[in-house]
Amino acid sequence: MTVHKPIQGRLSFDPDRIPTDLFIGGAWRKGRGGDPIDVFDPSSGQVISQVANASVDDALGAVAAAHDALPGWAATAPRKRSEIIRRCFELMIDRKQMLAELISLENGKALSDAQGEVIYAAEFFRWFSEEAVRLNGDVSIAPSGANRILVQHQPIGVAVLVTPWNFPAAMATRKIAPALAAGCTCVLKPATETPLTAYALAEIYKEAGVPDGVVNVITTAKAGATVSAMLHDQRVRKLSFTGSTEVGRRLLREAADTVISCSMELGGNAPVIVFDDADLETALDGAMLAKMRNGGEACTAANRFYVQDGIAEAFSKGLAKRMQALKVGPGYDAATQCGPLINKEAVTRITSWIDEAVEAGATLLAGGSAQEGEGYYLAPTVLSGVPADATLVREEIFGPVAPIATFETEEEAIALANDTEYGLIAYVFTGDLARGLRVSERIECGMVGLNRGLASDPAAPFGGTKQSGLGREGAHHGMLEFCETKYIAVNW
Repeated sequence: MTVHKPIQGRLSFDPDRIPTDLFIGGAWRKGRGGDPIDVFDPSSGQVISQVANASVDDALGAVAAAHDALPGWAATAPRKRSEIIRRCFELMIDRKQMLAELISLENGKALSDAQGEVIYAAEFFRWFSEEAVRLNGDVSIAPSGANRILVQHQPIGVAVLVTPWNFPAAMATRKIAPALAAGCTCVLKPATETPLTAYALAEIYKEAGVPDGVVNVITTAKAGATVSAMLHDQRVRKLSFTGSTEVGRRLLREAADTVISCSMELGGNAPVIVFDDADLETALDGAMLAKMRNGGEACTAANRFYVQDGIAEAFSKGLAKRMQALKVGPGYDAATQCGPLINKEAVTRITSWIDEAVEAGATLLAGGSAQEGEGYYLAPTVLSGVPADATLVREEIFGPVAPIATFETEEEAIALANDTEYGLIAYVFTGDLARGLRVSERIECGMVGLNRGLASDPAAPFGGTKQSGLGREGAHHGMLEFCETKYIAVNW
């Protein structure tokens, strides 16, 4: 078949040099799962590459490689592990432009967003290189005085890591870095929409000195069967998944068969609450950051806006003006501020929700339509007066659309924010710190951005409540997710 070549001069590297085979046991291997998998450029809709298609046997071979490498890596001195992980950080920063362009090419996100992702992704290696030497236990005296209580944190074992397409670098490093810091080995299955970044990073791990078999990367067109086979292999003891709640539920059921420890970062439906006393420009700055990071294709993206009556008109007009001013175009063009969606299905789905909201009485203030021609583009969109039962409010949008509704009282705002099965993140804007903290504590979610539109940080615990997930990534908590706690009763 003909593989599309991006316009010359837009990229600083040759996409053909990115590996496309499976990375198992430190070597590149052909997949045995059938025809290779096409990788598309969302900016044009054209095929840019093809990657290997792993079979179940390939996946189990990756598990075997990880299992064989586990004793040596677990026994490696924490300082040595730390230095290797730190080297991963340094190499990512050295190659940040290439990695950013690659992310933009296969994901479609604006180059500035991709550059930010690379730095964020690399920071997980820097953070966990520091945490690797701080996997501390504790010693205490039993209340009876009969013995000492010695507590240790040991590597849990082989981990299966399943990541989505929207942050192809960060979602991988957010799992791989703490796994390596804890002394675990792993098999990464990235999304088939954005596999090239995962394979480019595999080269970095090898160059940084990660031993063969400690990190393995496979792509497959049969994700369900392949992941299921790995979860039913007794050598696997950990699953870390980022993706939709629907898929997360299925994987939890699969993992129950072998009682595998699970960390699940699932869907979101982030509310943004703007009180009358909020600084308008601060609220608009935060709203744009929360809504338009990665073009809205993020689990932390602002999904529904609740604005108090007194500031609603000014906020709605201000947000519409800013969204209309965004330059839409191919992600790898430096001037682009909003790239395409990941595929045509996403455009069709979101535009149908916009039409439904308008038919139900919402007012379109900006955007609202798909772009004709090549690529999967949707104009940044703002709607006001969106009904509470609109799909745009009830479901995770994953695109550049901001539905706005109004509220009168603090109690009403909290009730609206909590009226969802999800509980990942919320955003609150107010000039009253006491109110901000009070509301933040009452919103049912794992994270809150108070007077800011960005909360993610490798040094902070990332995760949700309700059906947005189990466990935490980042901070010291992220490394403990890859540990078993062992208690030893000691006499001395």
